[in-house]
Amino acid sequence: MPSTSFELQPSPLWKHFEQILKIPHGSGSEKALGEHVLAYAKSLNLSASKDKVGNIIVRKPATPGREKAAGVVLQGHLDMVNEKNSNVAHDFAKDPITTEIKDGWMHARGTTLGADNGIGVAASLAVMEDASLVHGPLEFLFTVDEETGLTGARSIQPGALQGKYLLNLDSEEEGTYTIGCSGGGDSEIAFPLKRKASRLENAYRLKISGLRGGHSGLDITQGRANALKLLARLLTLAAARVPFELLKIEGGNKRNAIPREAWADFLLDPAKIPAFQAVLEKTGADIRFEYGSVEKAFQGRLEEIPRKKTDAPLTPASQESLVAFLNACPHGVLRMHPEIAGLAETSTNLALIRCAKAKAEVICSSRSPIGPALEAARSMIKSLAGLAGAKIRQPEAYPGWAPNLQSPLLQTMKDVYKKTFSKDAAVVAVHAGLECGIIGQKFPGMDMISLGPTITHPHSPEEGVDIASVADFWKLLTAALRDLA
Repeated sequence: MPSTSFELQPSPLWKHFEQILKIPHGSGSEKALGEHVLAYAKSLNLSASKDKVGNIIVRKPATPGREKAAGVVLQGHLDMVNEKNSNVAHDFAKDPITTEIKDGWMHARGTTLGADNGIGVAASLAVMEDASLVHGPLEFLFTVDEETGLTGARSIQPGALQGKYLLNLDSEEEGTYTIGCSGGGDSEIAFPLKRKASRLENAYRLKISGLRGGHSGLDITQGRANALKLLARLLTLAAARVPFELLKIEGGNKRNAIPREAWADFLLDPAKIPAFQAVLEKTGADIRFEYGSVEKAFQGRLEEIPRKKTDAPLTPASQESLVAFLNACPHGVLRMHPEIAGLAETSTNLALIRCAKAKAEVICSSRSPIGPALEAARSMIKSLAGLAGAKIRQPEAYPGWAPNLQSPLLQTMKDVYKKTFSKDAAVVAVHAGLECGIIGQKFPGMDMISLGPTITHPHSPEEGVDIASVADFWKLLTAALRDLA
């Protein structure tokens, strides 16, 4: 973080966020950040514990005289999505996130920032330490692995929380309360690959890059391109004109991110390069026309790569099956919400592919607040996998969170916002998985709402947080705790 960090307000929150940026905490690697939170809570003489998966629960007594107020849980997740541009040298396992401030926004330098959900975690730590705040009994829940599997929320034990109200600090638009979210479920497809000998000696890579990517739920309505879908389209068109022998396809990085980059390695007779390049140029021009308003940096590039003697191409049947599956696999919005303008109801994301010698693994992630619609989307992928001769595993989906417009907590929070900012807060549901769905299932009757500062393009290197909105978020959060007490 730049040297101006201590000038940012509220300074306690930004101080904690600065520390979080120094601690690697990608999904599945949150242990160090969890230990930091645990140690900090104990340094404040607060009750703190860690469960078997790494969730942290901290308890702070009420302000004297407010002990009988209903308990409030502040909840956020410890992990972040590790995404970077391919030309950026950054090791998420050890390197701190470096930031820059421009026009009132904070961004990272070529990587995800981790404001999702680092700002929420920092806010909880700031509330923990601030003795001047007025509040009732508080619990702080820091969960693990929210971004890839909601593992932490799934593992919370019944009875672990006593609070009546839960404030999830993982929303991304200041001035907006989230009161509902989608459920979701993955499809894990395994393709058996057969390979053959080849007389071709020249290897090439076709790479798609420069796409914006983004959150596979929140950004799915933005019309952004999927690198895997574009690559499959190019390969399908090329195969109709130019014989090539596929070695592997790779692309995507996270289950819940729209793929920004993908590439295919293959063998090709050098004499066929002009014909292949012609397909690339024609299709690339078509793609730029179709996506020009949203994907201004799209690139499709063909380059020669070293030919390894151990490389064996796929048989024609394996190649055709794999490329056809990727080309046919659904991606994007399947249905818009019929009652809430601009909200996707059901969608699916062709997320990533990895190729080994004898197997290719493809992962799709699907979302919907409606259980049967979610399963219908996954059934479509299952049928397609069966037609392609692939095996599929579909883990149990996580539940959505049904909006409750009569929620007492919502009414209180709307009143607090109106008193604090002299205007009304927006109330929405989102096409993304929040932990509230799972927590609500585990703690029936708990009244929940989600709030946060303004964060754009989470899960991509374009991620940014509006600095002024963080100050407003803090003002709202502390006022809400006072009113709820």
